[in-house]
Amino acid sequence: MQLLAVGLNHTTAPVSLRERLAFAPDQLGEAVRAAQAWFGRSAARGNDEAAILSTCNRTELYGASQADNPLDAGAHFLADFHQLNYSELRPHLYMLPQHDAVRHTFRVASGLDSMVLGETQILGQIKDAIRTAEEAGGLGTYLHQLFQRSFSVAKEVRSTTEIGAHSVSMAAAAVRLSQRIFDKISEQHVLFIGAGEMIELCATHFAAQNPKSITIANRTMERGEQLAHRFSAKAMRLAELQDKLHQYDIVISCTASSLPLIGLGMVERAVKARRHKPMFMVDLAVPRDIEPEVGRLSDVFLYTVDDLGKVVQTGLENRQAAVAQAEAIIETRVQSFMHWIDDRAVVPVIQGLQESGEALRLLELERARKMLAKGEDIDTVLEALSKGLTAKFMHGPQQALHRAQGDERAQLATLLPQLFSKRR
Repeated sequence: MQLLAVGLNHTTAPVSLRERLAFAPDQLGEAVRAAQAWFGRSAARGNDEAAILSTCNRTELYGASQADNPLDAGAHFLADFHQLNYSELRPHLYMLPQHDAVRHTFRVASGLDSMVLGETQILGQIKDAIRTAEEAGGLGTYLHQLFQRSFSVAKEVRSTTEIGAHSVSMAAAAVRLSQRIFDKISEQHVLFIGAGEMIELCATHFAAQNPKSITIANRTMERGEQLAHRFSAKAMRLAELQDKLHQYDIVISCTASSLPLIGLGMVERAVKARRHKPMFMVDLAVPRDIEPEVGRLSDVFLYTVDDLGKVVQTGLENRQAAVAQAEAIIETRVQSFMHWIDDRAVVPVIQGLQESGEALRLLELERARKMLAKGEDIDTVLEALSKGLTAKFMHGPQQALHRAQGDERAQLATLLPQLFSKRR
């Protein structure tokens, strides 16, 4: 079994490519099973494992496979599932085998590979991905152990280092950027599109600025009303965007829609109705909720998740010591996990030896019982039993030593005495 991680993130691919490789939540179970089948094409047995993590900043396939070239299989699966040109996708992918895959998993879970260094949201996203993979039958011994250990590593990193200190969240970055456009957010009308965790975080930060009004637009009215109630805001349906978009100065969107919700024409009409008063828009969704062409309008300031990523890098220097501590913890835990992997590799050998030993024991035991049935003296039977067991157990090593030559014989001559040394 070979562990692997194949994917791309905010450092290797722009949002325009990440959104094409993103998996919708309702696709993940099907995709996990498809990945297992893809690995199985060249695997000796059909016990391959797969899990998929898809967020606004990354899409990653984790696997444990016996395929001839599991990394290549994983990369081609991602391209094939999304009907992308492999040669176009490949330069943006990282393909991490075994040891590197384990380190990467631990770093991702600990927030060291995030756009917001040390952020905790990724851990919840990983847990959701693993729950989905498990329900789809994608988890086995290897991935289950890998992710359970990644959760422990993340907890250790966060409890023993200051990796999350001095960080700027995406939500805080959105507030900072809006303050470059509007002197006082308290005089602006704010619209949030979606009602997920990211929108909730953004609403919390903007609500602290006491805007004139807050509105939550969501596909499900009930969920929108629940979030709106928390911030003394109003709720509306997504279908109302067309007629009401012009009323808002600040628009933050983050939904799971596979297609844009706000097009160029809709925003052009809103800008005209606003008499060209500036609009500040942030699209945190991947795939994007707002058509990129909207950013070309002179009265609209459109920012994507990648744009906010540049803002959150501030204060990184203050966290370098914590990063070094975290990396050291992770490296120690990686080595521990690799020892577990090595131990797993010899389990079949140990099982084989135990089965062989048991078969030899049963043969000699049967022989001893027959001797006893014939009335043989008990001491004679015990002597024969012990000699028979010794002869059978020593036969294999002696034959191996006789057949071996050169370096192999020298190695056996060193190892065998250790295996059969006296034990009290």
